[in-house]
Amino acid sequence: MLSKMLFGFSNEFKPLLKKVVPISVLRKCKARIENKSLAELKQYKREGFCREKFPDGVNLIGNIKSEIGLGQSCRLVAAELENSSLPFTVYNFMLSGHTRNSDCTFDYKIGSSLPYNINLIHINPYEIGAAFSHMDKSIWNERYNIAFWLWELEAFPDIWTGWLPLFDEIWTPSEFISKGIRKKTNLPVKTIPYCVTAPVDSRYDREYFGLPKGRFLYLVMYDSNSTMSRKNPMGSIEAFKKAFSKDEEGIGLVIKTNNTKPEEMEILKKNFEGYSNIYYITDVLEKMQVNSLIKEVDVFCSLHRAEGFGLVMAEAMLVGTPVIATDWSSNTEFMNRDVACMVGYRYVEIQEDDGHYKKGNRWAEADTDQAASCMRKLYEDRNFHEELSRKAKEHIEDKLSMERAVLLVENRIYDIYGQATIE
Repeated sequence: MLSKMLFGFSNEFKPLLKKVVPISVLRKCKARIENKSLAELKQYKREGFCREKFPDGVNLIGNIKSEIGLGQSCRLVAAELENSSLPFTVYNFMLSGHTRNSDCTFDYKIGSSLPYNINLIHINPYEIGAAFSHMDKSIWNERYNIAFWLWELEAFPDIWTGWLPLFDEIWTPSEFISKGIRKKTNLPVKTIPYCVTAPVDSRYDREYFGLPKGRFLYLVMYDSNSTMSRKNPMGSIEAFKKAFSKDEEGIGLVIKTNNTKPEEMEILKKNFEGYSNIYYITDVLEKMQVNSLIKEVDVFCSLHRAEGFGLVMAEAMLVGTPVIATDWSSNTEFMNRDVACMVGYRYVEIQEDDGHYKKGNRWAEADTDQAASCMRKLYEDRNFHEELSRKAKEHIEDKLSMERAVLLVENRIYDIYGQATIE
């Protein structure tokens, strides 16, 4: 009862819960919910797909209003469906407790019913148990259930395979993820990359963000509520410190943070004591503002240890901002050395459990010396910077276009229906 109560309130009160309830207790409660849901699933007899029971079309289920990356990814899938010939509706499922759930882009498509015969469930695998517990069981019956999952490591966790009986098929945005899941199931696992869009607004210029007009700016972004060890913002910060001196004029590092605690900001600023070229942005920004910020800087940096897709990197490339990134995991499927500064790495073993990233798995440790060299080259060779900007933009416009994504989605849905694919 306590477990369900805590997580039932978490959407609105998660920040307060974290202050008054120990993380260890919250994790135990979450584990209890997951174990209870798995036990329920073992007793549950799902009725298989019956195409004639409901009209053809797609029920997109996910947190469409969330203003974090998962919400944006869900909206990209909605945009693909909107640009397709497929009827669809959106069922907003919100459980994770993110404090900003006010994106209204697809409010006009949100409904309380699921009228169609395909469910496309864009919910993280570790939240499927909560979805199974909270949603009416009839939702899973007689429809073709597709899970759209993201994951960042090579090995897909065994614990999540317990949810596979709910599904007929798995989609992921990268072959990197698909390979890991295929090792754990005989279900069809299809790679359906996101389309990428990044609208900007000229009102959100450097002056708006309090940034200097005359400096060559590098951008690092991170959210303290995400797993910082995976995102590894300190890698980019270390590379910048290797590339440039404290008082070097003409350049600057912009650090955009979300949900940063005062003590974390204090440590960050102490790390840059004596530097005159560091700029902090701590305000919560809307998506259009984030896109515009990325366009206003000169280079975007991501020395991540693992990525499930790398949406922000793709968005940076699309708006013409050159990217320095770790040459490993899902982002390598839309990035290469011709269109980005790809940084070498060595594999490192995860030494301690870090949320869902368990001890014994491996990820990549980017070479900060090489990243520092990339930073200097982009600053000193403006022809190279301009060429990389152009190539990156053209590459993403083609590789992750709406047209390609829509064709993949339509063809797969029509395959499910046993109809001819679209040429």
